[in-house]
Amino acid sequence: MKRFIEGENRSQSTLFPEALDDYISEDNPIRVIDVFVDSTDLASLGFDGVIPKETGRPSYHPSVMLKLYIYGYLNRIQSSRRLEKETHRNIELMWLMGRLTPDFKTIADFRKENGNAIQNVCRRFIDLCRQLKLFTDAVVAIDGSKFKAVNNKKKNYTKTKILSRIKRAEASINHYLSELAKSDTKAPTGIETKQSLNKKIEALKEKITDLNALEKKRQQAPGGQISKTDPDCRAMSTAGNMAGVVGYNVQSAVDTKHHLIVAHKTTNIGSDRGQLSSMAELARDAIGTESLVAIADRGYYSGKEILAVKEAGMEPLVPKTFTSAGKKLGLYTKEDFCFIAKDNEFICPDNQRCTFRHVSVEKDMSLNVYWSDACKLCKVKAKCTRGKERRIKRWEHEQVLDDMEVELKNNPDTVNIRKGTVEHPFGTIKSWMGATHFQMKRLKNVSTEMSLHVLAYNLKRVMNIMGEKALIEAIRA
Repeated sequence: MKRFIEGENRSQSTLFPEALDDYISEDNPIRVIDVFVDSTDLASLGFDGVIPKETGRPSYHPSVMLKLYIYGYLNRIQSSRRLEKETHRNIELMWLMGRLTPDFKTIADFRKENGNAIQNVCRRFIDLCRQLKLFTDAVVAIDGSKFKAVNNKKKNYTKTKILSRIKRAEASINHYLSELAKSDTKAPTGIETKQSLNKKIEALKEKITDLNALEKKRQQAPGGQISKTDPDCRAMSTAGNMAGVVGYNVQSAVDTKHHLIVAHKTTNIGSDRGQLSSMAELARDAIGTESLVAIADRGYYSGKEILAVKEAGMEPLVPKTFTSAGKKLGLYTKEDFCFIAKDNEFICPDNQRCTFRHVSVEKDMSLNVYWSDACKLCKVKAKCTRGKERRIKRWEHEQVLDDMEVELKNNPDTVNIRKGTVEHPFGTIKSWMGATHFQMKRLKNVSTEMSLHVLAYNLKRVMNIMGEKALIEAIRA
């Protein structure tokens, strides 16, 4: 074979390097993993087995197993069985683990039994990033994304799904009963016999009985749902998929400067509405600063949450949601009324004064109520209200929301900053996960798995920012 690059003869004797270390370059990422794990006090993070027992069979040191998992998630190898195979054939893992080859059960048990400790390792790396001055801007973007659980949609039951299946079963019974009525008047030629039809009807009746029993269990279940494979996951709607997913909602706060995930949380609550303050506090504690700017999308807009962030000394930036039912009817919205703070009153579109009347409490929020006596004779009343008078309600802390809206108008690039910051890590991690996303069941185990993904993502980001050699020197220092 001429004019081609030729390989060596397989029977040719080769003098391999005498040491495994000769195969590993100085800037290989596994050297970063090795130095990071060896420099971490695993006992203080909560790992079991750091101090060996005096009796029994010797176990693997937690540092060996942790290195294996970080390497696996850094290279898209999350399965314990695949990790076992790699320890036998992967030269990098032979170097990293000293040629140790634990079986898949030992590998899987380590991840399951040391969940909290692994999550602490993820936080430990964030502490390292803070020491390296990577969080100087104290600005984070917060968002949530839905990740698939190990639970098929057909094995998840909500009230709507159960009632729909009961309705379909009843419709099928009516169909078979009509077929039975036809068979009484006609000879059974080319159609199902009475016996087969009766069997189908009985099977459907049993199915309805089972579904009714399942509905009673669902009413008592947390979240009003039953998931048979993974009991902790929930059916959640997503923006890009009308059918939604059965899975978990992962919240993250991402640094706008280097796009590092400074804080994350895995939850089975489908809505982002009540997550803003808790995520902002997690991010602030991780960065180690007193003040913080937290940017989020409209899904996080909640007066109580925004006030909580503001009272904690942080600056929230969340676009306002517009959910007025009157706008669809062609009526004036609250935005068409101008609030005069010094007089504590609104000016309506017809230039009439809407004065303060009383305070009402709705959903534990004190609302000031305003209206005008001129509504009865107003010439534009048809465009304003269908009732006796147009009543305007204002939350007692709504000035906080107004100030935030002014800040957003003064900084129109905020929305694009959020998109370009927080959505990229989710896309990257989902790409690493593959089509099935999570591989473990139950919320505590899924949280551990997500922490490993976040640790791998942050580790790769910092290596790209600083370089492997510089990061190794920084860790040792």
